Amino acid sequence: MPGTQDALDTQSAAVPLPETVALVLQGGGALGSYQAGVFSELVRQNVRIDWVAGISIGAINAAIIAGNEPHLACTRLREFWELVTSGTFDFMLGDADYWREMNHYAGAAMAATVGVPGFFRPHMLPPTFAWPGTPAAVSMYDTTPMIETLNRFVDWDRLNNGPVRFSVGAVNVESGNFYYFDTKDPHGPQTIDARHIMASGALPPGFAPVEINGKHYWDGGLVSNTPLAYVLDNQTSDMLAFQIDLFPARGELPTKFADVMSREKDIRYSSRTRQVTDYYLKLRKEHEALRKVLAMLPPDMCSDPNVERVRALVEDNAVNIVHLIYNVQRWESGMRDFEFSRGTMDMHWEQGIEAVQAVLERGDLLAQNILDGKTAAFDLAPHG
Repeated sequence: MPGTQDALDTQSAAVPLPETVALVLQGGGALGSYQAGVFSELVRQNVRIDWVAGISIGAINAAIIAGNEPHLACTRLREFWELVTSGTFDFMLGDADYWREMNHYAGAAMAATVGVPGFFRPHMLPPTFAWPGTPAAVSMYDTTPMIETLNRFVDWDRLNNGPVRFSVGAVNVESGNFYYFDTKDPHGPQTIDARHIMASGALPPGFAPVEINGKHYWDGGLVSNTPLAYVLDNQTSDMLAFQIDLFPARGELPTKFADVMSREKDIRYSSRTRQVTDYYLKLRKEHEALRKVLAMLPPDMCSDPNVERVRALVEDNAVNIVHLIYNVQRWESGMRDFEFSRGTMDMHWEQGIEAVQAVLERGDLLAQNILDGKTAAFDLAPHG
């Protein structure tokens, strides 16, 4: 809301920061190194993070971010991404798109065949030969290596009790309901461990559901690939939200069969982000119009209980949503979310850094909006 100037941090960061700065991380497998690049640059630019929320690979990145001091989190993220890309060789014989595409397919094929270090590995037997009811019977890969990986890179005490709020979403397999695990849930904080992160990333049929307190959970991306709605529904102060999208909503019409899976995946996993943003901005405009009407009421009506209830319903805090959207390369296919080669990881990471730099270099309007307590969405990342 306007009038929150005292809550702003205008001293050290590249833009003025409202009371809450949120980092919202989509699911997207191997593309998640883009998010790590974004975070590392935000830290370098002295942009503090108060709340990090994630789905799937975004949940893993979020756990490392919330479970470490910011500069150490950058180091831990780098170590994690170097670990999961250590099992794939780069086969490039040049920088031309043809060689990059061949390397891309080879990296994806290797991950699908032998797994990813510190992440997942194939079961010894195909699911049809496994004993019914066991994880091997309902999935293609064993994710137990992720337990050791998360315990290595995440300080669980800091994640659960530290300054950064942490939220991850997963789907209850039996009820189909979406559920968030949140360290600062106003209805009762939850103690998070490796199971909650793995539940958020348990994408079937690759990964088995994860049991937590007698309930089984799959990847939150089955219902919504972004936790943006949850963050906005639980907003209690003026907010700057960095929404890190790994799948672009816009794209070209496929001209060959190999492009179909890529475009289908983009639409399936990105459409909800655009829908959520449009819905909440529309809602904020409607609330603003209603507040203007309420301000016109005569004094004798202002104390009416019904008027007071309406006023409480339309009271909003300002939010500025910055969309940073991964720019798909010409040589990348629908396999890009499970292509864990080192060269591609480095490219994703660098693009995340460049996206933040582009926002802050052209962030005058964003900065003014924050200072004025206004609400808006920005897509300032480079395209091409």
